[in-house]
Amino acid sequence: MYTRRTHRRSRTMFRARSRTGATFLALAALVVSACSSGSSTSSASSPAAQAAELAALPEATPSALAPYYGQKLRWRSCGVPGFECTTLRAPLDYARTDAGDVRLAVARKKATGPGKRLGSLLVNPGGPGGSAIGYLQSYAGIGYPAQVRARYDMVAVDPRGVARSEPVECLDGRKMDAYTLTDVTPDDQREVDGLVDAYKGFAEGCGADAPELLRHVSTVDAARDMDILRAALGDRKLTYVGASYGTFLGATYAGLYPKRVGRLVLDGAMDPTLPARRLNLEQTAGFETAFKAFAKDCVRQAGCPLGGRGTRPEQAGRNLKAFFDKLDAKPLPTGDADGRRLTESLAATGVIAAMYDEAAWQQLREALTAAMKKNDGAGLLVLSDGYYEREADGRYSNLMYANAAVNCLDLPPAFGTPEDVRKSLPTFEKASPVFGEALAWAALNCAYWPVAATGEPHRIEARGAAPIVVVGTTRDPATPYRWAQSLSRQLSSGRLLTYDGDGHTAYGRGSECIDRTINTYLVRGTPPTDGKRCS
Repeated sequence: MYTRRTHRRSRTMFRARSRTGATFLALAALVVSACSSGSSTSSASSPAAQAAELAALPEATPSALAPYYGQKLRWRSCGVPGFECTTLRAPLDYARTDAGDVRLAVARKKATGPGKRLGSLLVNPGGPGGSAIGYLQSYAGIGYPAQVRARYDMVAVDPRGVARSEPVECLDGRKMDAYTLTDVTPDDQREVDGLVDAYKGFAEGCGADAPELLRHVSTVDAARDMDILRAALGDRKLTYVGASYGTFLGATYAGLYPKRVGRLVLDGAMDPTLPARRLNLEQTAGFETAFKAFAKDCVRQAGCPLGGRGTRPEQAGRNLKAFFDKLDAKPLPTGDADGRRLTESLAATGVIAAMYDEAAWQQLREALTAAMKKNDGAGLLVLSDGYYEREADGRYSNLMYANAAVNCLDLPPAFGTPEDVRKSLPTFEKASPVFGEALAWAALNCAYWPVAATGEPHRIEARGAAPIVVVGTTRDPATPYRWAQSLSRQLSSGRLLTYDGDGHTAYGRGSECIDRTINTYLVRGTPPTDGKRCS
C-alpha cells in the first residue's frame, strides 16, 4: 500500500479535490519497509538481524558520473509565484551511463531571510509516487515554519517515473475507473480470476508504457539522483525532510552516502528490514489501530452510524464490515456524472483515506451516515477519489502507477499466487477484522509485474552519518510506530522522536513540541535527545 503525507493545514483536501494514496488494488503492495522494534543487535530471529546491510558507495565520484555531478542548473519561472523550476539530468542506468538519461523536474523557493542562508532543504511527501514539487508548491514552500523558510532554499525533485519526471502511465481514465471497481474480497473462483486479470492488465499497461524506465525506478536510483541534485545545488551535505515513504528514500540516501548527511528528518518512519508480506501485515494492523481510535471518537458523537455511546470498537468494526458486505452484493448510487456506484472496494478505500488524519474523521462520519442511513454513497466516493487522485473530469494522476512501479521493484512480491493469499487470510483477518481480507488480496498485485524485483530487505546503519532524527507517531495507521523504533535503532546516529497521538506523520500537524524540536534541529543543528516524547 501507499503511504502519504497529510497535515492539518490541508484538512480540506478530502472535501475539495480528487493527494495521494493507494487504494485497495495497490494498497498492500507498498514497499514501505518494515520491521518490529528490532535492530542490528537484536536476536538472530529478528528481520533486522537477518537482513544484509545496505553498503555505502565510494566517496569519490566515478569518472562516468562526473558530467552529471558537474551540470549547471538553469532556473526559470514555472508559473507559480515565488517558485523557480529547472531540469536535472541523471543516468537511466547507473551501471551503464551510456544507456541514456532521465530528466528530472526540480523546483525551489529561495530563502526569504532574514538570517544567513543555510543551504537547500529538500522535501519529499512520500508515496512512492507522491509529487514532491506539488507538495512544495502547495504546502512546504509556503506552509513550513517561517524560521525554516527564512534560512533555507526550499527544494523538491519529483523522483524518476513520478509526476513531472518522465511519469509512468499505465491505464487511461476509463480503464482506471474499472480497475478501482474490481472486487478485492473475492467470494469464488470467478471473482479470484477477475482480480488476477485486473492485476495483469494493470501490469501490462505499465510495461507497455515504459519498458526500460520500469527497470530503473528503484528507491536506490532515486537516492542516487538526490546526490546529483545536492551537488548541482552547490551543497556539501544534504539537508532533507522526508515523510512516510520519503523516510525510506532519505534513509537509503544516508546508507549510500553517510558522510554527506547534513540534517535529516525522517517523519512517519519506515524500516527497510521486512519482506513485503510482513510489511503488509503490520500495516494492516496499523489501520485497525487507527480505525479503533476513530470508532471510539465516532460513538461519542450523536448519530454515529457505527453504534451508540458505549459501543465497543470491535462491535463498531463488525458493523462497518457488515456494511461492506452489503455493498459487495448491492453497490449504492452516488450521483456521479460517470455513473459510478459505491462498491465495497471504493467504500473501504474511502474509510482508509480518512485514517491518515484525524481532522478527516468528521467528514468520514458524515459520509458513513449518508451511506449507511440514507443509501447515498457520494461522500465515501469523494474520499476514495481523493485517495486515488482522480479529478472531476475522470483523469488520474500517475500516483498509482508510480507507486506500483517503485514498490514492485524494491521488494519481491508478498504473494506469488492466489493460493498463497488464501493461506494467509486468517493471519491478516486477525490483524484487522475490518480490512484484513481486502489488504491480503491487495498484496497479490506485484506477482504479475513485468519487471523482476531488484531490491531485498536490508538494514540501514549509515555508519559515520551526522545525527538523523527519526519521528514516529504512536497510533500512525500507515507507518506503525514500531517501524520508527526499529529504524532509529538501526541507524548508527538515529535519534527517535515520538509523537503520542493519532494520524500519519507528526511535523506540521499541530504538536507545538514536535514542531519546535524539529525546527531547532533544522535551524540550529541541535538534534533532540534520543527517546524524546511529545503529545
